Amino acid sequence: MFFRRAFLPFAVGYFLSQWFRSVNAVVSADLIRELSLDAWTVGLLTSAYFLAFSIGQIPVGVALDRFGPRRTESFLLLFAAAGALVFATSDGALGLMLGRGLIGLGVSACLMASFHAFILWAPSARVPFLNGAVMAVGALGALSATAPVEWALSFVTWRELFAALAVVTLGVALFLHLQALDPEAHRTASLREVSRGLGQVFASRIFWSVAPLSITHQGTYLAVQSLWAGPWLRDVAGLPRADVANHLFTLALSMAVGFLGIGYVAERMGRRGIPPEAVWTGCALAFQAAQGAIAFEVVSAPRALWVVFGLFGASGMLSYVILTRRFPIEMAGRVNACLNVLVFASAFGIQAAIGAVITWWSPAGSFSTGGYRVAFGSALALQVLALVWFRARFRRTGTSAREAFSRPRSPDGLRRLRGRALRRSGIPRRRGSTHRARTSPSR
Repeated sequence: MFFRRAFLPFAVGYFLSQWFRSVNAVVSADLIRELSLDAWTVGLLTSAYFLAFSIGQIPVGVALDRFGPRRTESFLLLFAAAGALVFATSDGALGLMLGRGLIGLGVSACLMASFHAFILWAPSARVPFLNGAVMAVGALGALSATAPVEWALSFVTWRELFAALAVVTLGVALFLHLQALDPEAHRTASLREVSRGLGQVFASRIFWSVAPLSITHQGTYLAVQSLWAGPWLRDVAGLPRADVANHLFTLALSMAVGFLGIGYVAERMGRRGIPPEAVWTGCALAFQAAQGAIAFEVVSAPRALWVVFGLFGASGMLSYVILTRRFPIEMAGRVNACLNVLVFASAFGIQAAIGAVITWWSPAGSFSTGGYRVAFGSALALQVLALVWFRARFRRTGTSAREAFSRPRSPDGLRRLRGRALRRSGIPRRRGSTHRARTSPSR
């Protein structure tokens, strides 16, 4: 029941969203050749996906808490289908940007809807593994956008490929709408009450202890994997197009293994009393080491570098687990959305900035290796600073908000405990308000 009605429909949607996110790393060569685009334009039109995705996150978070994941995601996928059709029929950069933007908006609920479904319908201890599992399925979508797309382009054009995906996206939207669970409990809170929680999340000290590392870590991961890994393999490692596609295939496969493996490790470590923030710290250090080797052009074994990049970059998903455990469960959609809007805005900025830096450093008609070094090295420096901030700030936080709201205490003791948790979390406390976590039967 859980797999068929909760996991499978949302996993299929996330698979599709990852295909859309990653495919430009392969088709960028065709776009550059056919439309005479430079690095800045390619980076900008590809990152339009992230900008639209980011803009959609706050409405998505409100809709998830108000209407539920089934209706929210199936409706938005209609925009993705329209975007794929616009992209397929466009003859210039502006039309391509519009198509990518519609696709980004259309798939903006796919990951958050999955996380929201697991928080609602799965035991809390299983959530890290389930998050990792659905992201592993998504990584398979990214994998299918590498060598398989390169193979498909020998039979069809990139325009025909995107037109076919428009039809597939409509089918996925219908499947999800008919198959997924959508509990009535989502419709009890008013839209005004749901929207009010956004300010509480953004005012929380716990949120801002985690957000900078998540933003820089995942923003770089998304920006590089979905576009700049391919040009780096071509321009710095000097690989031919077929080998570039094969290396991107390996990167996507390592992402799938990383999402599933890190989710499993976090679950097992949690049973031993090791929190997910400790697991994330170790993985972030390995991820940063791989980026350092990439930035300084250690190209003797490029496949190994990108395998490490894919494996440990996947650990950014733990930031969602860390944060949602520290807020009441009815705020889970908004917490994830507030973090995601920053992550994808960062991905947009980093992806476009890398293109701008490479263009600035490059002579006409080629991409400079020095530009890659400066661009990748700058992104790495931001992550190092964010990791220091995370380790310094997060250890200062006390009892989690959800624990405080759910513990059985006397009325006076519970009020004091709630107030203390809110002060530590940084959530503004409203006079006369009552906060209570809604728990599902499976908990």
